[in-house]
Amino acid sequence: MRTTTTSLVNPTAAAATNTTTPAPPSSPSPSPSRYENQKRRDWNTFCQYLRNHRPPLSLQLCSGSHVLEFLHYLDQFGKTKVHNPTCPFFGLPNPPAPCPCPLRQAWGSLDALIGRLRAAYEENGGRAETNPFGARAVRIYLRDVRDFQSKARGVSYEKKRKRPKPKISSSSSSDVSASALT
Repeated sequence: MRTTTTSLVNPTAAAATNTTTPAPPSSPSPSPSRYENQKRRDWNTFCQYLRNHRPPLSLQLCSGSHVLEFLHYLDQFGKTKVHNPTCPFFGLPNPPAPCPCPLRQAWGSLDALIGRLRAAYEENGGRAETNPFGARAVRIYLRDVRDFQSKARGVSYEKKRKRPKPKISSSSSSDVSASALT
């Protein structure tokens, strides 16, 4: 009983009498990338949405229409002003005054989200052929959102082409430095 009393009073003394050696620390695993962390959070959010769905849905029963419901649900948390066609600022990239148009999820955010969820679905045992995030309805919805938002906000979503960098020839730079010396 005396040992028990001592270990309760002095936990370091009890630890010192322990004869087992601690396991050597394992090599530190690299921390997940920002993308992997975001993908995990997005996957957890979608799974939570399925659990809260009425009636609750299993992942196996999830379809493209459920993904569209999820995207519509996320719109309420959007931060991008998307003007209605009746708004006087429709098509203006920088409206001069506030308007009552709704805030929505930006197309780029939705596109990236679907990409992460599509990858997470397959990593969590789903088959590529049945991936609801790759459904035709989801692709059409994303295209429609992109087109509407580009018109409503006056922002072009065309792919940017890489421009070749201008080459500076060594003879022209030496001519400039030689003329600077004279």
